[in-house]
Amino acid sequence: MKKVYFLSDAHLGSWALEHRRTQERRLVSFLDKIKGDASAIYFLGDMFDFWFEFRYVVPKGYTRFLGKVSELTDSGIEVHFFTGNHDQWCRHYFEEECGMIMHREPYLAEIMGKEFFLAHGDEFSKDRIYRFLSALFHSRIVRKMFSSIHPRWSILMGNGWARHSMIKHKVKGDTPFLGPDKEFCAIHAREYLKTHDTVDCFIFGHRHCDEDFMLTDKARCVFLGDWINTFAYVVYDGKTISHERYVEGDEKLIVSQSE
Repeated sequence: MKKVYFLSDAHLGSWALEHRRTQERRLVSFLDKIKGDASAIYFLGDMFDFWFEFRYVVPKGYTRFLGKVSELTDSGIEVHFFTGNHDQWCRHYFEEECGMIMHREPYLAEIMGKEFFLAHGDEFSKDRIYRFLSALFHSRIVRKMFSSIHPRWSILMGNGWARHSMIKHKVKGDTPFLGPDKEFCAIHAREYLKTHDTVDCFIFGHRHCDEDFMLTDKARCVFLGDWINTFAYVVYDGKTISHERYVEGDEKLIVSQSE
């Protein structure tokens, strides 16, 4: 039986990670393991720690990951890529060269008889400073100005900014899970259900925490975790939605629920 996989927040290439090449190989190992039974794979944002795509230039590296993704799409597996707050500045490279399906907004997908609401999740933040910065980075004018800087310096600046952000969170510690009633993604999900009560499962990235809970008797909400510490993912086989962690050579079940 074919399956659909969901994962996010690998932050590939992060200068804050000492063993970033090993991390990339581990992700590629996972993708190689699931290629036999996967019908689709959804990357829900921040797969890269920083990505800025010029018209004729893309950041160097990531050859193992992008090569494996290209192999998957060439074999007929759908690979969906959601832009996150770290890799929002994509153009058409992933579509044209790697065959990925791009999503720049939250997406409501019907998959094997169930409705999934999929998003990176940062777009639902209520923090005013974060929302201001997000609007700034989404500005076409800012993107145009940044693209006018030579890649030697602009990519250096971008990776440095991302590294600072990663180290800051590593030192302070990521904000702990606030609970199903206080997390801004869960709050948005509940509001969304008021007008779209057919959604079976909401899946979010961004928060780097493994959480899985019911919003209503029917609707489920999953926070994916990351591919830095938890190596968590969700898999759906048409009957069961399972929340798991990848350990090379084995999988550790976190939550499994038949519906």
